[in-house]
Amino acid sequence: MHSDRPIADWLPITRKEVELRGWDDLDVILISGDAYVDHPAFGTAVIGRILESEGLRIGIIPQPNWQDDWRDFKKLGAPRLFFGVTSGCMDSMVNHYTAARRKRSTDAYTPGGQSGFRPDYAVNVYTKILKTLYPDVPVLVGGIEASLRRVTHYDYWADKLFPTILETSGADMLVYGMGEMPLRAILRLLKKGVPFSSLTTVPQTAILQAADRPAPVNKNWETFWLHSHDHCLRDKRSYAENFKHIEQESNKVNARRLAQKVGDKILLVNPPYPPMTEEQIDTSFDLPYTRMPHPKYAKRGAIPAYEMIRFSINMHRGCFGGCSFCTISAHQGKFIASRSEESILKEVEAVTQMPDFRGVISDLGGPSANMYRMKGKVQEICDRCVSPSCIHPVVCNNLDTSHKPLTELYRKVDAHPKVKHAYVGSGIRYDLLVDSYNKHNDGSLTEYMEQLVTKHVCGRLKVAPEHTSDATLRIMRKPSFKYFHEFKKKFDAINQKHGLSQPLIPYFISSHPGSQVEDMANLAAETKDMGFKLEQVQDFTPTPMTVATVIYYSGLHPYTLQPVFTAKSEKDKKGQHLFFFWYKRENHQMIREKLQKLGREDLIVRLIEDQKKYQKRELIKQAGKPKPGAKRRVKRF
Repeated sequence: MHSDRPIADWLPITRKEVELRGWDDLDVILISGDAYVDHPAFGTAVIGRILESEGLRIGIIPQPNWQDDWRDFKKLGAPRLFFGVTSGCMDSMVNHYTAARRKRSTDAYTPGGQSGFRPDYAVNVYTKILKTLYPDVPVLVGGIEASLRRVTHYDYWADKLFPTILETSGADMLVYGMGEMPLRAILRLLKKGVPFSSLTTVPQTAILQAADRPAPVNKNWETFWLHSHDHCLRDKRSYAENFKHIEQESNKVNARRLAQKVGDKILLVNPPYPPMTEEQIDTSFDLPYTRMPHPKYAKRGAIPAYEMIRFSINMHRGCFGGCSFCTISAHQGKFIASRSEESILKEVEAVTQMPDFRGVISDLGGPSANMYRMKGKVQEICDRCVSPSCIHPVVCNNLDTSHKPLTELYRKVDAHPKVKHAYVGSGIRYDLLVDSYNKHNDGSLTEYMEQLVTKHVCGRLKVAPEHTSDATLRIMRKPSFKYFHEFKKKFDAINQKHGLSQPLIPYFISSHPGSQVEDMANLAAETKDMGFKLEQVQDFTPTPMTVATVIYYSGLHPYTLQPVFTAKSEKDKKGQHLFFFWYKRENHQMIREKLQKLGREDLIVRLIEDQKKYQKRELIKQAGKPKPGAKRRVKRF
């Protein structure tokens, strides 16, 4: 997209742009695995704008070439304070590889969707280069790759345990989670003249220090010692035991500092900040973003990730679902930080002023679209809570699940004269809208559903039941599939009432820990009976910092330390994934063979054969068999 805006409206990414601002040098330089898009959905832009708002001179080096003479890393010189390093909006390995460990051919965060513009394990690669070129300049790592790899973690692509990314990268400090609050604290201390090496007690950061040094003192923090990295390498049970404490301390209001021995060093992970207040999160979203990619990309093609979100609004952060396979709460936390109506409506106005806006907002959403403004009714109860989910196994009595604020906000956005449609593109938590599951209903659920279905569904609505097996769903921390049936009934009734024909698009996962082949066959049969031909399906991919990944590697559930089956071989994983596509004729023979092995001929009928044909074939088969005890007649010649 071309723009008439002056280049100085973007943060500088070249030496020439730095000089245009009259600067000789920079205070902070950010290195990112993504192309530079100056939009609040892109972490590098957010961090860059925060640094700018603190009066610092900031430059960005997006997608530097790590394979040549490293000139990209040298083009802006050395910063006065520190380098900031991120792999981008995704873990570089998730970005590069499929669940089958096959290399992806595209990259959504690169112009033209081209792959090959960032390395594997980007944080490690970028940091090592910087430490070679500028050994005396501190490196601060952050973003999702660093955040989820802050302690001993299983790496699916290497199929082994890695220590904290501070050890593998050589970085000086790590900021985990959403970085605004710790970053501002770091900057305040640096401005006071505190050396970078003394920044040891900033909340929501991690450092690695020599084991013979005393741990920095903070009288408000208790310290909890995890099993050492070496112990985890020797004993999978110890690795699994660690995770329960890591997850609980990440989501507590008054958390303990975590400590872990890594070789001859000690990792210290300081407790997180409380959830951002409305004023704090508004400040982050109200920074002067251009909302567009840097003009240098104009001739290289569109950036797919930007095209998806260019006309979208993110209304809150965090997710209290606590799903076993999801990294959102591990990075953003389980507590919801919501923006004010004023800030959201101000961004809606900014979107309507974009030159190519055609009246459609693609998403009024968040990590889970319908958690806006939801929080504990009595904060003291939340302060004592260690549960990773507020809605599993039941919806917490203390959780305010009113959808009224969200419904009212949708209506205000709809009332904007330049908005023709405002859709909800993010996934919704359907279980929050089922009366029998969310029993703390204040009467707002049906009103919200009516508003959503009649005004905000762009053709079809995405929801994520993930599985049909209750045993697997319990491990996933998802509700029983019976509640999805109830939701679909409610959704269909509203569609019928208003003369609409909008399908539900359910998301499912195969090979998740706890899922057996028979569970997948039942899933296929049950969803077929409901009229679905599944499209939005995926094979489970173990990513760092999730319960499901701990189970995948260790074979044990970290909360019970009981064994849990997981399909791990390529053959087993393909065997489960196959059932999603029962409607493809080329899969029928394999499905038939698997179901015969399981003794589930009844599912063969439900999935791939006509009942009458099946009965006829069974009769022929039976007729060809001699009766028990009968002598076989031999034809003589």
